[in-house]
Amino acid sequence: MSALPEQASPGPDHHPGPGEDGQDGQGRGPGARLGLRERKKARTRAAIREHALRLIREQGYDATTVEQIAEAAEVSPSTFFRYFPTKEDVVLQDDLDLLWMDAFRAQPPGLSPIAAMRAALHEGFANMSEADMAVLRETMDLAAIPAIRARMLDELGRTTQLLASAIAERTGRAADDFAVLTVAGAVLGVAMSAWFSTANDDIEAFADHYERGLALLEAGLPL
Repeated sequence: MSALPEQASPGPDHHPGPGEDGQDGQGRGPGARLGLRERKKARTRAAIREHALRLIREQGYDATTVEQIAEAAEVSPSTFFRYFPTKEDVVLQDDLDLLWMDAFRAQPPGLSPIAAMRAALHEGFANMSEADMAVLRETMDLAAIPAIRARMLDELGRTTQLLASAIAERTGRAADDFAVLTVAGAVLGVAMSAWFSTANDDIEAFADHYERGLALLEAGLPL
């Protein structure tokens, strides 16, 4: 997962990808469907990530090269970089951000952004399949690698904008409104605190810490 925790093609055990859950990965809403070109791109992206994770499991992260991943996925290295800017991104970018944002957007409009985020957190974890959980555990485990952790921190800006856009929709404000960005940053800060206080692949502990942090944030951060 990225700083919050992008897109994979459907497989027998895979979680829903763009277009399957009402979102097409390009910001279009429910009911939009991917065209042939977009479906092909989603399959290519998924194949690259699948082979990358397999090679990393087999031979380790440092020993796995972009060239090896590209060859296994039957694409060129330049194609790899069109889908993933760095090798670290092939580990960090999955569908889970999109799924959680869908859950956030689906919460009743009367909820505050923090309350909606807490509800989405519960819903997101409740709806995760075993395959989803395995993906998240693997990402959390690999995030202990210094290069991946550094890239995850680099991605904070992108993730803040993702959260800000969703919060802006709920509040009727602009995504670049300072208050919206502040709330997004606070929510992301809670996520990072939960991440860094959790063992590498302990999803249940991460979820608990994240929920406790959001509850503190909603209560005004009493100490």
